[in-house]
Amino acid sequence: MLKSLIPATVVLLTACSLSFSAEFPDFKSLPSRPELPDPLVMVDGTRVTTAADWNARRRPELQALFQHYMYGYLPPKPGKWIVEEVLFTDPTFLDGKATLSESRLAFFNPDLKHRLHVLLVIPNKRSGPAPVFVGMNFCGNHALANHPKIHIPESWVYKSCAGSENERATEKGRGTQSDAWNLDLVIDRGYALANFYSGDIDPDTADFSDGIEPAFYKQGQTSPGPSDAGAISAWAWGYHRVIDFLVEKHSSAIDVKRIAAVGHSRNGKTTLLAAAMDERIALAIPHQAGCGGTAPSRVAIDRKDVETIRRINTVFPHWFCDNFVLFNETPDKLPFDQHCLLALCAPRPVLYSNAVEDQWANPDGQFEMLKAAAPVYALLGTSGLDAKERPASRVLLDSKLGYFIRPGKHSMDREDWGIFLDYADKHFGKPK
Repeated sequence: MLKSLIPATVVLLTACSLSFSAEFPDFKSLPSRPELPDPLVMVDGTRVTTAADWNARRRPELQALFQHYMYGYLPPKPGKWIVEEVLFTDPTFLDGKATLSESRLAFFNPDLKHRLHVLLVIPNKRSGPAPVFVGMNFCGNHALANHPKIHIPESWVYKSCAGSENERATEKGRGTQSDAWNLDLVIDRGYALANFYSGDIDPDTADFSDGIEPAFYKQGQTSPGPSDAGAISAWAWGYHRVIDFLVEKHSSAIDVKRIAAVGHSRNGKTTLLAAAMDERIALAIPHQAGCGGTAPSRVAIDRKDVETIRRINTVFPHWFCDNFVLFNETPDKLPFDQHCLLALCAPRPVLYSNAVEDQWANPDGQFEMLKAAAPVYALLGTSGLDAKERPASRVLLDSKLGYFIRPGKHSMDREDWGIFLDYADKHFGKPK
């Protein structure tokens, strides 16, 4: 069994999204569909032919479908939240180029024991509010920069995190992921960055009680239901709460119309889900997100060269809802594929970025997802994918549906950030 939440969407989803779930067929009633489902065809077979029908009917239906069968329903926005404490503010960060601060957020109604620590770096030299990247890190905020005041998480961290001792972060981890986030490059290009640790929301373990989810159980509920949220839904909730914080507390310094979400690997899967569910995210970069994110679910279940949903549900069952496990042997019964999640971001720009040696993430399959989502962008009156074939290595395809692949392995590095910033410049305009 997976982690659980009451079936409730984020506040931005329409009421009709909730009504769909009661009408969805059970797994046994779903037909086999080896071909990719058409994102413009409703569950009842009705074809969507106008932008109005997409926004009013198909988009909320798809949002509900993904939550019901795959990710689980996102927690609702808490009734109240506060900045419990600004832990520090340093206007001299990066030799005076930026102001670094960290705030601790608390949530009520329901009351959450978890506190969300948001690390925020803003360029000091700017002519107005700065566009911002919002991201989630693997090892704690302290790993992004070697700064003595950044909070070190008290909760579980991966054994693989530098400085980790008995699955707890230590001082030794300060700044050890700076080469993954490249704060100096982000600031030099005129962007801000807001970041949080996934473990503040839900540590990435199979423990069913260590995340925010139990606070959202129904009265008397002690075990998760089939469409209750997995970790990816909970983490997407975290992205949305960081955006609340930026919009409500930092709109004078942050351009809330130019918010980009970024994440690597499982965090990239979260990035795409967060963007699909919240239109305040104006641009998304799910980096090397692979199966369960940017790559198709409809691949042969016995393939050994790419990750399959059977494999990902076996190794990381807590990422998704229990309903998703039903499709392990028959992914063709899914009433959607990952191009439909991408289509939920239309007409906003989304960049799929990959590495040549990271075939596990199925970079070729990801390009097929871009092609399959393009009709929705066309319906909404914008050009989607400006290429028929996958671009060559190190060539950025910077259309609304973007693609980039570089030499190397499964990682996020300075070259990637150069591309992220180029892509944001194209669609946001260069910061001034």
